[in-house]
Amino acid sequence: MSLQMLAALFAVVVTLLIVAFLALTTYNAIVDLRLRIDKAWSNIDVALKQRFDQLPNLVEAVRDVMSWEQDVLTAVAAARAAYSPAATIPDQAATSAATSTAVRSLFAVVERYPEVRSAANVLALQEEIERLESMIADRRELYNDQVYRYNTRIAQVPAVLLAGLFGWRARPFFEAPETDRGRPDADLLTEPDARPD
Repeated sequence: MSLQMLAALFAVVVTLLIVAFLALTTYNAIVDLRLRIDKAWSNIDVALKQRFDQLPNLVEAVRDVMSWEQDVLTAVAAARAAYSPAATIPDQAATSAATSTAVRSLFAVVERYPEVRSAANVLALQEEIERLESMIADRRELYNDQVYRYNTRIAQVPAVLLAGLFGWRARPFFEAPETDRGRPDADLLTEPDARPD
């Protein structure tokens, strides 16, 4: 074997090693990002489940005192009933946004009635639900950040060359539906309707 053939063979082997190294590191990076997305989604799901578990306690705590505000309680119950951990991410995002809207409406109503607002169990439940809402918002942000990183990575070279081979597809962001992006219809400055005696 001549020196030129040996040099050519060496160059081919080095090139193949570099390509294999790039493919391997890219694959590992994408797997890492996919697992981070799955973990972030699981963290959202845990907080959604905690909120799902707490909402009946809050509704029950205010039901007797707020019997004249049945439509608000019904909206919270309906939003809770729509929760399904098996739903797609866009469907869960819509359900989560609807639940958050219903809970905000309930809190706005609670603020108008001092006898409800001052009840210790209502205050404790309200604080817990507000904590969960804040946690869900933080976890949504982390999830969307991981999805952004993943979607960006699989659109860049060299990952884009491997995406078709491994079936990597862009993941959906956790977005609020169009109906929830407008200004909320909540006027906290109005006087409460006349309550029954």
